Amino acid sequence: MKVAILGLLLLLVGVLLAELTLKLLFGFGNPPLYIADETIGYLLAPNQRVRRFGNLIAINQYSMRADAIETSRPPTTLRVFLIGDSIVNGNWWTDQSATLSTLLEKTLLQHDSIQSAEVLNASANSWGPRNELAYLQKFGIFESQIVMLVINTDDLFGVQPNSLQVGKDRSYPDKKPLFAILELSNRLKKQPSIPGLKEIQNEKGDRIGKNLTAIADIKHHVHAHGGFLLLAMTPLKREVANGPRDYEIVARKRVNEFVTQQQIPYIDFLQPFQDRAAADSLYRDHIHLSPSGNALVTEDLQALILKSLPDDALDTP
Repeated sequence: MKVAILGLLLLLVGVLLAELTLKLLFGFGNPPLYIADETIGYLLAPNQRVRRFGNLIAINQYSMRADAIETSRPPTTLRVFLIGDSIVNGNWWTDQSATLSTLLEKTLLQHDSIQSAEVLNASANSWGPRNELAYLQKFGIFESQIVMLVINTDDLFGVQPNSLQVGKDRSYPDKKPLFAILELSNRLKKQPSIPGLKEIQNEKGDRIGKNLTAIADIKHHVHAHGGFLLLAMTPLKREVANGPRDYEIVARKRVNEFVTQQQIPYIDFLQPFQDRAAADSLYRDHIHLSPSGNALVTEDLQALILKSLPDDALDTP
């Protein structure tokens, strides 16, 4: 009897230690949460501050990966609105201090002509141009002089916004798990299929055309509110190493024709990545950038912003 009780106590102590280790060291049990939205599809729940694998993730009142902001731009401040998917967001593997928006803000502040700068960051995993358009239509551009839309090659084939994954896909939780151990256990299981999601992911028609139309609508919205739109596209890792596939070559040609017709300043990072570094050093996986990749992108984004900045950009709004 005593042996059984002792064994039970040791088991409970082991479970408690495992729970505390997973929670305190890795952040399990406290994931960033998502909310569904009728037009955007989904976005990070506002007003969160969590740590995952030691990295700070702070979400402000407008579901941006940034500290709280004022709606109005401070006088003489350059405000850049960075909007995109997980590449802009940085996800759990990127500390708040190392996101593209934070790096870009620090870089801009080093320029002699800029006294004050803010770089906003509206982003979420797997967002595409149609999600980003809906976000801007709902929240506005916050008096930003520059809106920088960052997409990747896959975003050209993105589907219509939907919220089916929120609360059903473990990557889009809408509530905290009861225990860290339960979250880890759930992540080790196969993700169950979500009814209706496959049909949306198999969206028919000209997806590239729909997403380019969304970017054109973003331009119209930004310019109508006193801002200026810039566009950048990062390639997949295999594109850097082996070149794009035939359908991606066609898509890139359409983007080049589109930005020329729309007169949108544009950076395609495929050639810069191929020219300046080996693919392995620029990526964490097949799509997400490493610190070296983020540094290269930050450098070129800053150059495009400074080149495109209107003469009166730092005037009082």
